[in-house]
Amino acid sequence: QVQLVESGGGLVRPGGSLRLSCTASRRTVSNNAMGWFRQAPGKEREFVASIGWNGSNARYANSVTGRFTISRDNTKSTLFLQMNSVEPADTAVYYCAASRHAMALATETVASWGQGTQVTVSS
Repeated sequence: QVQLVESGGGLVRPGGSLRLSCTASRRTVSNNAMGWFRQAPGKEREFVASIGWNGSNARYANSVTGRFTISRDNTKSTLFLQMNSVEPADTAVYYCAASRHAMALATETVASWGQGTQVTVSS
């Protein structure tokens, strides 16, 4: 099973930006869709964004569309989430995930989870 390690979380002010990274332990993850989920206190884990193995088929939750951008660098086995115009509602633990499938990611297709990185949006 591939190991996923997130980084880049922290405290950011409303309207600010943050970039999350997720590095995989094996380059074979380059054949799989990957993405991000988040879980806020007292809430269920929810889908944020996903991307196909070749960088196509990017999908976003309605709540982050137009503000967040997902990308990947398969030469470095790394996934990114650029977060712009962040809002207090974006406060959550963000989890990186790798799918069993090449193009699609959903909770039921996740093969590997990262440990999560905390993002706090507050003034």
